[in-house]
Amino acid sequence: MELFSDLIGKYTWNEVKSAIYSKTAKEVEAALSKPKRDLQDFMALISPAAADYLEEMAQLSHAITRKRFGKTMQLYAPMYLSNECQNICTYCGFSLENGIRRVTLSDQQIIKEAEFLSSAGYQHILLVTGEANRTVGMPYFENALRLLKPYFSHISIEVQPLEEEEYKILTEKGLNTVLVYQETYHQDNYRKHHPKGKKSNYEYRLNTPDRLGKSGVHKIGLGVLLGLEDWRVDSFFCALHLGYLEKKYWQTKYSVSFPRLRKCEGHEDIHSDMSDKELVQLIAAYRILNEELELSISTREKRNFRNHVVNLGVTSMSAGSKTNPGGYTQLDDSLEQFEISDDRSVAEIVEMLHSKGIEPVWKDWDRVYW
Repeated sequence: MELFSDLIGKYTWNEVKSAIYSKTAKEVEAALSKPKRDLQDFMALISPAAADYLEEMAQLSHAITRKRFGKTMQLYAPMYLSNECQNICTYCGFSLENGIRRVTLSDQQIIKEAEFLSSAGYQHILLVTGEANRTVGMPYFENALRLLKPYFSHISIEVQPLEEEEYKILTEKGLNTVLVYQETYHQDNYRKHHPKGKKSNYEYRLNTPDRLGKSGVHKIGLGVLLGLEDWRVDSFFCALHLGYLEKKYWQTKYSVSFPRLRKCEGHEDIHSDMSDKELVQLIAAYRILNEELELSISTREKRNFRNHVVNLGVTSMSAGSKTNPGGYTQLDDSLEQFEISDDRSVAEIVEMLHSKGIEPVWKDWDRVYW
């Protein structure tokens, strides 16, 4: 059976880059005027030529979002369960070579975090761990789902890639969504950013969404780490991946997130060279390409930027986030995975959304809207 690794092998990074950077204003205008767009149109919309059409793209993205999703915004919270990790990654605070204190939450600590988030109104949480199979492997994930299911209606995970049968087991135990970011689709440079650990296996990670699709999970989340390589080329390959999955696993729902590089422990000098305008361009391009897609933005982004993009295509956002294990109840920011930019409370985010005529949605709205 064909996997995505077979399809992507038909493309080369440099040829895709050349195609994107050679797109013209005329091709951008054509993409904006079509009732339905394809990947060639997406190339035009993320190209440098589209920078002069940002206002038109934003307006169209806004109109599509309101027509499809209404004036709503799903709120979620990440819950970090462990910062144990056996990988070395050039951009992550949990990386193995960092001399940080390692923490994995106990049952009691998980429940304490759940009670805090549940009392704040959350019904959708994202469980996050480092990649350390012996410490936080399948037994730990199964137990965490058992503990958390009574508190939340929608549970997502962002953990190490698993096997198809393992995803089936977790889905049967209440898992709704799995986020697995390729980080970069540049195969030659992927190993440079992931020199040690299981994550260094480019093809295994690349085909994880195929295993997810076969497992029957409700929703799959894709994304690239914006700034690790050329964001335009990486985003094309992510869109290619999305289109492949939607066609092959058509009963599954999909989301795309937009994490930009942020400084963290051991990597204080890294940052994304992607501008705010370019990120708005990318968000609008995805919305114009795919009207059904969930688009998510996290607290990596600054408050002013998030205030603006809630009306430009985004349908899901985190609020009041902590990126360290036990962060909601233990207040030890020294263990965080990356630096938060929007540190507003949940109440402040809700107030901001209301000021823009947007209703926060705490439950799993995609089951309602679809």
